[in-house]
Amino acid sequence: MSLFAGVGGGAGSADPVSAGGTGRALLELTPYKIAVCHLVQVFAPPGGDSVPPFPFESVAHHNCLGLFLFTFTRSCDDFREPSLEELLRQLKVVDDLTNGWLCEQLTSTLSALNSPDDLFNFFDKLRGDGHMTCVLTAPEGASAEDIFLDPNSQLGVFLRCCILAFNSMTFEGVCHLLADLVMYCNSTDASYDLAEVEDFDTEMNNLMDADIGSHAGIFGQGYASESHMGESSSALTRAPMSLHDFDETNTFKVDDNPTCLRSRWQLEAYLNQQADILEKDPSSVPSNSFNATITQLQTLAPELHRVQFLQYLNALCHDDYVASLDNLHRYFDYSAGMQGLFGRSMSSMQDIVVGKYESALLCLGNLHCHFGHPKKALEAFAEAVRVSQMNNDDSCLAYVLGAISNLLSKIGMSNTVGIISSPYSLGTNIGLGTPLSIQQQLLVLLKRSLKRADILKLASLLSFDHLSLAKFDLKHVQRPLVSFGPNASTKLRTCPADVCKNLRLSTRVLTDFGTDALSTSNDNGSFSTSWLRNLSAASDSWHSSSMKSTKLHNDFDNFHYHAQPSPVPAPVLQLAGSGYLLRATAWEHYGSVPMVRMNALVYATCFADAASSSELSLAYVKLIQQLAVFKGYSAAFCALKLTEKKLPSSTSLHIQLLRMQILHERALHRGHLKVAQQICDEFGVLSSSVCGVDIELKIEASVRRARTLLAAKQYSQAAAVANSLFSTCYKYNMQVENASVLLLLAEIHRKSDNAVLGLPYALATQSFCKSFNLDLLEASATLTLAELWLALGSSHAKRALSLAHQSLPMILGHGGLELCARAHIVLAKCHLSDPEFSVFEKPEAVLDPLNQATQDLQVLEYREMAAEAYYLKAMAYNHLGKLDEREEAAGCFKEHITALENPHNEEDSLAY
Repeated sequence: MSLFAGVGGGAGSADPVSAGGTGRALLELTPYKIAVCHLVQVFAPPGGDSVPPFPFESVAHHNCLGLFLFTFTRSCDDFREPSLEELLRQLKVVDDLTNGWLCEQLTSTLSALNSPDDLFNFFDKLRGDGHMTCVLTAPEGASAEDIFLDPNSQLGVFLRCCILAFNSMTFEGVCHLLADLVMYCNSTDASYDLAEVEDFDTEMNNLMDADIGSHAGIFGQGYASESHMGESSSALTRAPMSLHDFDETNTFKVDDNPTCLRSRWQLEAYLNQQADILEKDPSSVPSNSFNATITQLQTLAPELHRVQFLQYLNALCHDDYVASLDNLHRYFDYSAGMQGLFGRSMSSMQDIVVGKYESALLCLGNLHCHFGHPKKALEAFAEAVRVSQMNNDDSCLAYVLGAISNLLSKIGMSNTVGIISSPYSLGTNIGLGTPLSIQQQLLVLLKRSLKRADILKLASLLSFDHLSLAKFDLKHVQRPLVSFGPNASTKLRTCPADVCKNLRLSTRVLTDFGTDALSTSNDNGSFSTSWLRNLSAASDSWHSSSMKSTKLHNDFDNFHYHAQPSPVPAPVLQLAGSGYLLRATAWEHYGSVPMVRMNALVYATCFADAASSSELSLAYVKLIQQLAVFKGYSAAFCALKLTEKKLPSSTSLHIQLLRMQILHERALHRGHLKVAQQICDEFGVLSSSVCGVDIELKIEASVRRARTLLAAKQYSQAAAVANSLFSTCYKYNMQVENASVLLLLAEIHRKSDNAVLGLPYALATQSFCKSFNLDLLEASATLTLAELWLALGSSHAKRALSLAHQSLPMILGHGGLELCARAHIVLAKCHLSDPEFSVFEKPEAVLDPLNQATQDLQVLEYREMAAEAYYLKAMAYNHLGKLDEREEAAGCFKEHITALENPHNEEDSLAY
């Protein structure tokens, strides 16, 4: 039977000659490769008529070695080849089933190679002369049960490359190889040791995905020649990897072994691995030691210009603007982007190489976007659009459009001048003579990018654009470009069905994997590396169990079960996971708490290994926010402590903001206003001073400040901050945030005894909520409206009660502890204010809601609202003539009021 036929080789890998037709061997022959060749010979021996061949006990055992060799020739956990000691250590996982025969045979064979004639005979046996059964030659009349190695398989190509390398060597080179072989067999240098297996795996990102999150893959697969690197690439070419140890004391010395570099293909994959580590958790990579390691690789392999690109990513992730810009310039100066950043255009001209000046401009725009320079980023993107169109670079153009839309969706731009060449460029293209608003430009760009990605079959960009459209539909009402005439649409509401449709289409990247080009280039060595690492862990557990029990009947089951890394590349999982995160955000807007919790749990459970630390922290934030709202601050802080152990708040902005939000809420509820003001100041420090950058964070800081002033009864200042905040949201067309600000203004006027002024704001909030389908916020606005009517006098009690009943189903079904308690208090106040209501006839209509409210507020430590609830209970008990219960409620009321007026130990509100 043909072993691993066609795996990883392909037509492009069959020719073991480098670019340019020079005849130079693709691989440099080393002692390590000779050792692997011997193991391949053991796996598929000459004259292998018996199945399984000696010394294997079963076909499953024989396949164990085949899988081991296949993954060993594809692994890329380091840029150096493993020492003989390391090779033997990993081989023991399979060799224990043969009582150490494989390791003993390997060492004896290598020791027996003492002369050039021995090496010649060794490779001649591998090559065969056509008259004998050998590794790469199937015997005449071979049946399906006979064992031979397909020359076009992964191992077959590896052997052919080694044979070609040996045939190309001079006699002097063979002598040097023999000397290296002696050193290899006797080497015990600790610098060859590989890093220990970490507690968790990370997922691979290609270099451009680490920068923008939606770029195409940049490396080919198989043993392709250098001139073809980057020609057939995909955005979905990554799989799980383990973190590399960047301890400065263990960095590789250039003079230790200058000939121990792995193949060019494995070096490219190693660079991809390091890019993934930077993208996933940059805080785990010390910048200086990382640069030292990469500089050593660059010294050994100066032709790898992507090293500069990796140094650019390192500087970018560590917020070093000068170094990132310098390394980006050096990469494109030295290589001119010739090593490729994208796939080819859909052009019949196969000699067109994309990814030069336009790719550099795209990276430059991403750099400026990362450092908060939106105008410079848009200038670079606009130039990239022009150059891509001039060079017919459709792939790069699609990514630039996606990058522009992503930038416009994240920053605030109050004017449209100069976004893309001129304010009229997009309008002219769609037949209009007037400039479009920022939202209309964003929608046009998204649809153009989506169309191009669909035509060019750029699956990752297609999924990214669907997610962007879902986010756009979630927060924007799509007004028609032509808003007049008989066919003009009068619909002024968002469409949740469109959001769900785009979210569903975005996850098709996961279902399409394996059915099209997504899976043609997904093996870049990371799967094999992860497989070997898991195999080592399985070996340790198997050894410990085998010491206590008899030998397993099926050794392969244990071998196979523990060594299964995910075959789906990380970008595919990341895009699918982003869909679930966006689903959770959408349900937050719509007000469905169970759906928020379910989608956040799905992401944290199923996509944690592929997620970056930022995305994973966002999922944890959503879950902890749910705990704070529904279980109280104690449960939330317990979960926060566990999260900070895994994702320190110092390295995660999401976790840091969550901690500050919960501390601020608790301080307000306890009446510790000095602490609340201190936290507000910290919010203001976190946001950038650049106009249009960190808009959401600036809005959050302003909302917190207004609420703090409101709690301090400084109503005029709170109203001024809220009015300024409304102007900011209107300026940047943030309508969803405007709804919350309007509700805050209504609350300010209600508490300042200006209910008449608060009614328009509450009604406007209801209108905004209906337009954007913000159901839970609409219920809260309806409840505020009931409180405003109630504040106008007892004659409006029935109207207020009707409004409260209208909001109850949504609030009791999806509202948190505070909102439910507030609704219960409003119900009780409506009944007590109604002159036609008798407490004697229906005391439970007042006492039951108040009892539930006091229980919820006790969990939240909300003193002001709890005092109001106890005051109403005391009134109810007074009407009923229950003096003991009245005094108890009055005592609780006095306790809360005293705590509010004379706060003690305010510093405790900063501890958790």
